[in-house]
Amino acid sequence: MLGIAIVGVGMVAGIHARALEDLRDIAEVRGVYDRDAERLKTFCEKWSVPAAPSLEELLARGDVNAVIVLTPPNARREIVAAAAGAGKHILLEKPLERNSAAGRELVEIAQRAGVTMSVIFQHRFREASLRLKALIESGTLGPLGIAQVNVPWWRPQSYYDEPGRGTYARDGGGVLINQAIHTLDLLQVYTGPIDEVMALMGTSSLHDMEAEDFVGAGVRFKSGALGSIVATTAAYPGGAETIELGFEKAAVHLGSGTLTVSYHDGREDSFGEPSGTGGGADPMAFPHDWHASAQRDFFEAIRDGRSPMVTGAEALNVHRLIDALTLSSRERRAVTLDEVARNE
Repeated sequence: MLGIAIVGVGMVAGIHARALEDLRDIAEVRGVYDRDAERLKTFCEKWSVPAAPSLEELLARGDVNAVIVLTPPNARREIVAAAAGAGKHILLEKPLERNSAAGRELVEIAQRAGVTMSVIFQHRFREASLRLKALIESGTLGPLGIAQVNVPWWRPQSYYDEPGRGTYARDGGGVLINQAIHTLDLLQVYTGPIDEVMALMGTSSLHDMEAEDFVGAGVRFKSGALGSIVATTAAYPGGAETIELGFEKAAVHLGSGTLTVSYHDGREDSFGEPSGTGGGADPMAFPHDWHASAQRDFFEAIRDGRSPMVTGAEALNVHRLIDALTLSSRERRAVTLDEVARNE
């Protein structure tokens, strides 16, 4: 039985707590810490888990094997360094950090300490997502020609009125790093590496916030395929994010937990079931099952001495894409992901 510590009890902590209740066969919460004592007390009473008086005491416990870090990205580095120094494995809620350079530093801290690091990209664990990955790897769809991403989400102004929300100092950006990051991560799982992007991004008149609530971009993949990305939190009332892929032998539509494969010979296959993804005013309107699957993969990776499905190093791919999109828009030029990686 793995002993688990939780650091940070903000908005997403309830999803993790529900998921952990489903995993009592493999893991047990041994302690929870948050700097806000009142918020910590409320959380621990609701989920019947023990509160820790300090991060130092929590990490010093011999019965804690791994730490789930749920703080905002700007509060990660010291926590990760302390956890790694104490020999604790680390599971981070997305994103890794505010940019790829800061994220790479966290990855290197874990690597030097010899601890396992993983990042929560729960959309990878949906049935439809896994089925599409297997189909692509089988080669039955043929080579990829085009890829289109659309994230038509909505957030009311009250969401951005929370101090730090949608700022570069705390979050590292807006719709890209907070919302579209899941879909952009999945995109690269299916398409392989991205070569370059050309983007336009900004803040619409529908929100008062520092970072972007809209981005549109053209994409060139290293395979030679072409694509587009459109993401926003200004599309009321908010809809399901989609990935559409055009292969030599079939067209694929992945959205809201469902997969449709339309073959050129007239056949059509469907997999998965529709579900909420948090695309509307309630950012927590999605099931906890995907988080439970991501947690279980992390715990089993520790137990079995293997790499988790999403390593910290692999999570850098989506951060480099986000950084490339941001740099492209700011400098009004095409930017390669290799350039971003070289400048980390």
